[in-house]
Amino acid sequence: MDDYPLLDLFWTMFWFFIWILWLFLLFRVIMDLFRDHELNGWAKAGWLVLCIVLPYLGVLLYVIVRGRSMGRREAQQARENEAAFKAYVREAAGQGEGGGAKRATHVDELARLAELKEKGALSEEEFQRAKDKLLAS
Repeated sequence: MDDYPLLDLFWTMFWFFIWILWLFLLFRVIMDLFRDHELNGWAKAGWLVLCIVLPYLGVLLYVIVRGRSMGRREAQQARENEAAFKAYVREAAGQGEGGGAKRATHVDELARLAELKEKGALSEEEFQRAKDKLLAS
């Protein structure tokens, strides 16, 4: 332990974390390049070559030149993902055995049966028979 002082250990960890942060930024830049539909293929290739040949300078220039639009593209992608998820949930909830309209009428009918049972208009046995008949259809 005497060969590697504590301050050197902290300094090494600092540079290691900076390197990891830079890797994350590099991947974000590359993902943003391929997500951007406004750039043509040659511009994407140029930025990619710059980020590979001169990695630190390329990533820094990309963030300076295209950083603002990078954030807008990220927000747009998040909105599109959320809209797709909501559409999927709506579609999945509307499908199933008998479709969404039939399911809604079953739910309404079950609620009506439960209300009649609570009011005492139906006995437990009548409620169970009606419920079983409804669920079987």
